Amino acid sequence: MNTILLSILVLGGIGIIGAAVLFIVSRRFYVAEDPRIEQIEQVLPGANCGGCGRSGCHDFATACTQASTLDGLNCPVGGAPVMAKIADIVGLAAGDATPMVAVLKCNGKCEFRPRTSAYTGPASCAVLATLGTGTTDCSYGCLGCGDCVDACNFGAIVMGPDGLPVVDQDKCTACGACVKACPRRLIELRKKGPRGMRVYVACSNKDKGAVARKACQVACIGCSKCLKECPHQAITVESNLSYIDFNKCKLCRKCVDVCPTHAIHAVNFPVKKVNPEKPAAEATAVASNTPQA
Repeated sequence: MNTILLSILVLGGIGIIGAAVLFIVSRRFYVAEDPRIEQIEQVLPGANCGGCGRSGCHDFATACTQASTLDGLNCPVGGAPVMAKIADIVGLAAGDATPMVAVLKCNGKCEFRPRTSAYTGPASCAVLATLGTGTTDCSYGCLGCGDCVDACNFGAIVMGPDGLPVVDQDKCTACGACVKACPRRLIELRKKGPRGMRVYVACSNKDKGAVARKACQVACIGCSKCLKECPHQAITVESNLSYIDFNKCKLCRKCVDVCPTHAIHAVNFPVKKVNPEKPAAEATAVASNTPQA
């Protein structure tokens, strides 16, 4: 009995001493937190998506209280209304944020990119990417397993009937989660554009023209016709692949008209009036190159 009592006293004493040490340490090393951090966290969406470039909402709120200007700080989920509230809390002017949207740099639908092999493993792009080309001969195209769909916390991406993900521009917050989830880096955040209009190269294939075209009918073949046609120096061609700089692009769509494989997409533009003298096939190609995603 004395042994049990002694054990209880010893353990109790250790507990009291430990609690006292923790109390002293917490008081000694206590760091007062700016009360504005909690205020900012209350107005933030709380998605902790990392779209702001920070580790989470708390880190972003801390950065806002420590910054001398809000330029470069933006919550893509909350947008301008949330940043206006944060500006009031910290007493700074809200920075201008350019609306962005996720864009898929691949148009390898089944009709354009035939399946050459079957896959029966886990439905994961990350897993399938380790096997090389996946189920087609294009080693750069979308794998179609929907990792980007699973990564999106806002229901802005769904898999379309053609096996490619479709982005709802009205739901997309440009958080970048889908960008990180794609093992082939096929999703890019681009300027949303006036009235949602934007022009981009819907391809990521860096193979030479003949090889790329064999794998996918609508692949960019690096012919540089778009580069020569662009009057704004917005297009570059590297590694057999064209790229349109959305900061320089003026949405003139001249590149769209000269692309021989229709790899350049113009989204949300009014349908062009086709010259009746043009062949019917060309008219059909122009209309089909204006997706509304």
